[in-house]
Amino acid sequence: MELSEFFHDHPKIALAFSGGVDSAYLLYAAITCGADVQAYYVKSAFQPQFELDDAKRIAERLNTNMTVIEADVLADSVIVTNPADRCYHCKKIIFAKIAERAHSDGYIVLIDGTNASDDASDRPGIKALNELSILSPLRECGFIKDTIRRLSKEAGLFTWNKPAYACLATRISSGEIITAGKLEQTERAEDYLFSLGFSDFRVRMAKNNAIIQIPVAQFDLLMEKRMSIVTELKKHYSSVTLDLEARDE
Repeated sequence: MELSEFFHDHPKIALAFSGGVDSAYLLYAAITCGADVQAYYVKSAFQPQFELDDAKRIAERLNTNMTVIEADVLADSVIVTNPADRCYHCKKIIFAKIAERAHSDGYIVLIDGTNASDDASDRPGIKALNELSILSPLRECGFIKDTIRRLSKEAGLFTWNKPAYACLATRISSGEIITAGKLEQTERAEDYLFSLGFSDFRVRMAKNNAIIQIPVAQFDLLMEKRMSIVTELKKHYSSVTLDLEARDE
């Protein structure tokens, strides 16, 4: 199936919009295909501010409206205990919020940016999408990540080379309680590394210890900035370490 066929069959849709590569291209494609699409962004303690800023920027670039919905994910007792399937419980809350608002706005069909490269067996959140009957047109139409990036570049979307970004909760070890303070601590640390020129990295937390994961190509930059990173992060962490296995590039 082509995306144009999907939007022909579903001309009025609500989009769960994150401002990332996939949902940004999906919003562009829906508009290009003439669909009546409304984007919904869910703001919670798990999303850093730059994600909301990127989502607003894309919506402005495409001259379309975006609705921001607040979700108090930390009010859920299961989510804060951080089980292995935390993503499933979080997705249920987020998409239920979007569906409720979308239905009240007159949008019955809800879609998301899951693509054909995403491994359903490794993403408990996909189980939630299936249970809530969320459609994933990029996945249905066979769009893999590389294709989406290429088409996004051709479309002039700044997200075409945006690194994949998992929510802040993924930085906290499974089974360790999630708190607003830990999430804010993580966001501050990652904002600092962004300011130094790092990209596609993570600052993970094990108890109160920071574990930095960066691509091998950025090791030299880390060595150059080592002391300033240690000084800054030790304001909030007991120790600062580097994962020598590095992140895949």
